[in-house]
This record gives sequence, C-alpha cells and structure tokens, in this order.
Amino acid sequence: MDDPQIAAFIILLVAGLLVLITLGGLLAPVIAALVIAYLLEGLVRTFEKFGVPRLLAVTVVILFLTAFLVLVLFALIPMLYRQVAQLVDQLPAILTQGQMLLLQLPEHYPQLFSESQIREMLDAARREITDWGQRVVASVTVQSLFILGTLAIYAVLVPFLVFFFLKDKRKLLDWLSNHMPRHRALAYEVWGEVDLQIGNYVRGKIIEILIVWAVTYVTFSLLGLQFAMLLAVATGLSVIIPYIGAFAITVPVALIAYFQFGLSEQFLYVILAYLVIQVLDGNVLVPILFSEAVNIHPVAIIISILVFGGIWGFWGVFFAIPLATFIQAVIKAWTRRRSPASESPPLEGGEDSSSAGSVQTS
Repeated sequence: MDDPQIAAFIILLVAGLLVLITLGGLLAPVIAALVIAYLLEGLVRTFEKFGVPRLLAVTVVILFLTAFLVLVLFALIPMLYRQVAQLVDQLPAILTQGQMLLLQLPEHYPQLFSESQIREMLDAARREITDWGQRVVASVTVQSLFILGTLAIYAVLVPFLVFFFLKDKRKLLDWLSNHMPRHRALAYEVWGEVDLQIGNYVRGKIIEILIVWAVTYVTFSLLGLQFAMLLAVATGLSVIIPYIGAFAITVPVALIAYFQFGLSEQFLYVILAYLVIQVLDGNVLVPILFSEAVNIHPVAIIISILVFGGIWGFWGVFFAIPLATFIQAVIKAWTRRRSPASESPPLEGGEDSSSAGSVQTS
C-alpha cells in the first residue's frame, strides 16, 4: 500500500483478530484479566492522584475485587440456585393454572379458538417442555464438574493476572511497543479516538447493571414478589442489550406476578414499579452515566448485538457497542487518511519507540 500507516494498522488488526479467533478459548482467562485490568485502571489512577503508591493502590483495588468475587460466589449464587430450584418446583402448578386459563379461551372467544385447538397446543407445549427439561438435566449433569473446574481456574488465575497487568502496566506497554510495527501512528490515532468512549461505556454499563439490579431487588422484595433476586439479576443484566432486553424481561416479571397475585392491585403495583424502573433507567440513569454518548444509530446497535453475539456469545453482546464504536473509529480514521482534501496531518508519535509512553488505558 502507498501509506505505510494503513498497512501497519491492517497488519495489527488482522493479527489481533486471528489471535482472538484461533486462541480465544485458550486465552479466555488472559483476555478476561486484560479487560478487568483495563476497567480498574481508572480506579488505580484515582488512588495515585491522592499520593498512594501504585503498588499499594493496585493491592487495595485487587482486594476489593477479590472480596466482591467471594461475595458473589458464596452469597449471590447460592441464593439464585435456591430461587431457581423453587421456580422449578412450582412450575407444575404454574403450568396447571396456565392450562386452566387457556381452556377458558373457547368459552370467551369461540369465534377465535376451539377446545380441540387449545388441547392440541397444550399437548405440544407439554412435550416440548418435557424434552427441554430432560436435555437441561442431562447437560447440567455432564457439564457441572467442568463448570466448577472452570470457575475455580478463573477465581485463581484472573485476580493474579489482573494484579500483574496493573502493577507492571508500563513495562508491558513498553515491551508491546517495541514489538509493534514502526509505522503505528494510525493505530494510536484510532485507539485514542475510542479509548475514552469504550472505557466510559463499559464502566458505566457495569454501574448501570448494579444500580438497576439493586433497585429492582429492593422494590420486588418490598412488594412481596417471589423470586425477587432472580428477577432482579435478570433485569440488571437485561440492560446489556439495549431496547430488546427490557422488553424480554417484562414477560417473566408479568407472568410470575400474575400467577402469584392474579389480576389484583398487587399485580398492577409490580408492573407499574417495573415500568417506572425502566423509565428512570432510560431517561435518568443512562444520560448521567453516559454523558459522552456513543453516536451510533439504534439499527447499527441491534445489528452489532446480533453479529458479535453470534460470534462470541455473552461477551460479544456485552461488548457489541464498544466494538461498533471501534469499527466506526476505524472507518473515520481510514477516510481521513485516504481523503486527499484532509488537512489534518498524521500523528507521528508512533514513529519510534519513545511514542510508547503515549499509549494510555482508561
């Protein structure tokens, strides 16, 4: 290519994609630790601004992270397990009640439904639920040991790796800079454009999840709704998927509230409270947390979620918007480089190894 900056950037981009595609599974703990270290860097810097040595700041942050993981493993997960078990135990009664409601449809709407159609639909649904339950039990039985082993590995390796990534950040960046292509100013330009947005977005999204989760749990508990923690966790995680997540969680919340309270005032209070939480999240919390909003069209966001979620599953969904932001920054930088009318001179800070000091992480 005519521009060595573009050629070097393409080489780095392709190399990174190949590593993720071919070694992503093996390097999952390392990638997870890199992401966590990137997110915690801002907290470490905050301690450093108050004169705390970096080693002490990193140690304090890692201790907080470890305490949070222990709390999740020994307090949250057992509670969720108990509520899932209770929900499974109550499923036969819920299904029976739902069956009775469906059988009343031909009486109220004979022009739309017949009793034979309803019974055929119920038989088909019963077979599907039975088959699904058998598959789930079999998969849980086979994979339970593997999942426990994976969690144990992550619980030991990830905090260890995060500690050294944070403690030796400058050494690692200097080493990485020495092994990067000489013409890397375009890579620095793209990274500088997306660094602030991605860091703010991911940290803001984690804070949003925790706030929505906590508020939903307190609200559902005060209203006496069953499976409050399970529904609160699902509601908190639903904010990862814009537009779709909130709508999807509305269904289980409404069903559980209906089967517990029926068409009563308590049912209406639950639905109203859930809608208020969603409105406050979308119109108050999100603008506060994401003051530097990612300027991406909603259609592009949904496409990004579908594409990256299909490639990398949960983490692809979680990082869909940052990845879309990265692609947008690449396209903008590429256009500026290829446009002859561009008056902005290329960044030359990446032409030698001394530019390594300019690489920053949020």
